[in-house]
Amino acid sequence: MSSQKSSEARRVPQRQRGHERVAALVEAASECFVEKGYEATTMTEVAARAGASIGSLYQFFPTKEVLAQALVEQYSQAVYAELGKLAEQSAKWSTEELAQRLCAFLVTFRKRHPAFVILTESAHAPSVDGLTIRRRVRAELQALLARRAPHRSNDEMHAAAVVVQQIMKAAIAIHTEPGMPGRQAAVTQLQHAMQLYLHDVFGG
Repeated sequence: MSSQKSSEARRVPQRQRGHERVAALVEAASECFVEKGYEATTMTEVAARAGASIGSLYQFFPTKEVLAQALVEQYSQAVYAELGKLAEQSAKWSTEELAQRLCAFLVTFRKRHPAFVILTESAHAPSVDGLTIRRRVRAELQALLARRAPHRSNDEMHAAAVVVQQIMKAAIAIHTEPGMPGRQAAVTQLQHAMQLYLHDVFGG
């Protein structure tokens, strides 16, 4: 793939029919990436899966890299939106329930959007600005936690968001390690650790 082609901008649809066509192409790409991986997937296969012509695919996505980057952008926006909804709902939850929801959040998101994992963790996928995504997730977490701890400073809440984010990543590691004995017991203990930490943050 030449650098010139990879830098081509995708065409943005102007009509509803075009938006629907793009949505079908993106969905087909996600299915192909999950089934075959990023490197093995071809644009021809994506077009066939979507029931579209290869010309139609290239019209909106000039390269496979552009297509993958569009998917990552879609998934990252989805995770920000879901965190925002979680923050809105969290006001009525106990600290125990909040701990459970936070520990399960990224695990559940990855299961619903397996192509996100393929594209962000594959060595062959196009470069993804993972740092920007992590920082945005951290900012959403900080805003969520700050609602429950208005007495804490911004620096304290940023540090708390970092810790909570790392506990959430630990939940992913527990769920994804193949053949882990006592997996559910470990998940339960991690949720308990999150709960104790949040009690300290909110009540300190």
